[in-house]
Amino acid sequence: MFNTIGPHSDVNPPDIQKVIVEHIVRNEDSALQVHTSLRLRPFSGRFPRPNNKVDYETWRSSVELLLKDTTQSNLYKSRKLLESLLSPAIDIVKHLTPESPLYEYLEILDSAFGTVEDRDDLFAKYLNTMQDNGEKPSAYLQRMQAMLNTTLRRGGVIASDLDRHLLRQFVKGCWDNMLIAELQLEQKKQNPPTFPELLLLLRVAEDKRTSKASRMKQHLNIAKPKVSSYYQGIFVQSEEDCSPSQPALGHRSEIQDLKKQIADLQSQLTRITQKDSRKAKSAARPVAPQTAITPTSQKPHHSRDVNKNTSNRPKPWYCFRCGEDGHIKPQCESEPNPSLVAEKRKQLREKQLTWDIENGASKPENLN
Repeated sequence: MFNTIGPHSDVNPPDIQKVIVEHIVRNEDSALQVHTSLRLRPFSGRFPRPNNKVDYETWRSSVELLLKDTTQSNLYKSRKLLESLLSPAIDIVKHLTPESPLYEYLEILDSAFGTVEDRDDLFAKYLNTMQDNGEKPSAYLQRMQAMLNTTLRRGGVIASDLDRHLLRQFVKGCWDNMLIAELQLEQKKQNPPTFPELLLLLRVAEDKRTSKASRMKQHLNIAKPKVSSYYQGIFVQSEEDCSPSQPALGHRSEIQDLKKQIADLQSQLTRITQKDSRKAKSAARPVAPQTAITPTSQKPHHSRDVNKNTSNRPKPWYCFRCGEDGHIKPQCESEPNPSLVAEKRKQLREKQLTWDIENGASKPENLN
């Protein structure tokens, strides 16, 4: 079979191919311009500034990009500028026509919302800008960069000195000396890095610190139970540390007994104090030698001796959890044994009662 269709070059001559390619390229360029056209964020000029609106310096930087776009007409640039303005900012340029040059719009807006500080004042303010409390070094650097750009537009600095001024002020105003030493920023003053390079160095260092702090926190939280158990072991064990499995009734009864003993000791101490007071008054008056020493006058001394020996009163010698001897509850690893604990507690009360009777610490029944 013979091929009736000629070569591809015969069907599509080079001239026709060239026209087709140029048409496709133009369409792609125009479509790209439509999709990538500059969009200005809204600016209103209100004070205080709403959260969803940008400040004038940020908006002005976007307009400068629009001015440098040579592919767009002046009418298109004016329309984009007007679309981004809200009241009251748009109210002061309503008298201008869309055909007015763009610099006329900017001249009025600069007079109303632009920085009015002198270039020397701006540079002096920049040199006095320090890192705020809680502010990251990278955020501090970005804040200084914005101020330095404003100073540059006002003629306070020249473009070739931006990196040098930025590094010097960062080293001066950043309070993190460890970070400055780690990145060797003092040694880089003669050949300072650019703003993107310095910002990247700071962010990498901050990320390393954050990751290390997170790992340390996680590790310490895992090891925390062992540390707390050690400190629990040195606390003095008391009756209030009893296991919840012990009978609540017996616990309340023991507390009541202790309260009663404390009340008895307080009343006895009051009587001793009163007797000492009466003795002091009687000693001030002349008395016969045979009546100077009476059995009553000896009782307070005996009671004071008893009070001095209260440290010898029997104390708990068993674990409030399992009832075994030789350890206390925070160090106990055995199962709870309420019955054994109750028996040991009963033995303790009997020993304490016997000691109180022998040493005169408890209130006798015929004391009244």
